[in-house]
Amino acid sequence: MTLILALDFGGTKLAAALVNIGSRKWLRYERRLSPVGANASTDLEIMRSLIYSLLEDAKPAAIGVSFGGPVDASTGTVRLSHHVAGWENIPLKGLLEDEFGVSVGVDNDANIAALGEHRFGAGQGYESLFYITVSTGVGGGWILNGQPWRGAGGMAGEIGHIVVDPAGPMCLCGKRGCVERLASGPYMAQNVREILENKSPSRQVRQGGELLRGLVGDDLTLLTGQLVSEAAAAGDDLAKEVLHKAAWALGVGIGNVANLMNPQRFVLGGGVTKAGEDFWQVVRQVARETALPEVDFEIVPAVLGDDAPLWGAVAIASMTIPSL
Repeated sequence: MTLILALDFGGTKLAAALVNIGSRKWLRYERRLSPVGANASTDLEIMRSLIYSLLEDAKPAAIGVSFGGPVDASTGTVRLSHHVAGWENIPLKGLLEDEFGVSVGVDNDANIAALGEHRFGAGQGYESLFYITVSTGVGGGWILNGQPWRGAGGMAGEIGHIVVDPAGPMCLCGKRGCVERLASGPYMAQNVREILENKSPSRQVRQGGELLRGLVGDDLTLLTGQLVSEAAAAGDDLAKEVLHKAAWALGVGIGNVANLMNPQRFVLGGGVTKAGEDFWQVVRQVARETALPEVDFEIVPAVLGDDAPLWGAVAIASMTIPSL
């Protein structure tokens, strides 16, 4: 029996799972929310307790780790976390190898999720795919010729910061009109909030918002991307307009990537992709209009859901075992 330990350091949650190589069912699974005000030390301690709870007396053959932030996959060093303090230049691979005495593979969550979908999900049987996660941010991960492709400095896949509207709103990255600035959940909520508060410089939508206000009891600080999606599905004109713009931005980004790299499949995961058939229709139509007619590709939903990083961690761990 060859055991793999899979770990997921997310921005707000920590998860760990144990699986037999070749199985598609977790032997054991633990998940815990990262506490408010957590730092790298507290997250590491929580993860250690999850690991020892899972392993009992067993020893894994390898450990795979998905981390929600930039990672140097060649050394397994976490560069930083955008959500949790204290992760600057932490040698996570080395720490785990020293403690557990087995090989460890570490990568960022988008690359890992791409690997998970390729090995176990919507990308099975495809040599090239681009995985895109649309949630708190918009990130991407490549599989080319059946292998992860990270780029020269490990930064390949940043579709969230492709500019699709140079005159658009300012993103945290300092550029205007990035895909992430228009399509991520928190930014969709912000766009709705600014329009409802009459702060939007170009208010193109003159109606709608009543459903949205009702969903949050008129407390606009409670708006989320998910609520925008729900209101759009229920017919709120303002929510539909903002969601349409998000789908448009994502479609333009995908169409440009299709022209540049020509992958067989785009696999979309994350919360915003549960936004309903209208969202998918706009993404597919705009991507198709943006790409050259000769460029052939599919856009499909991810199938592993929240477990994509853990299954990707299984895949990267398996790659560190010489006999597999």
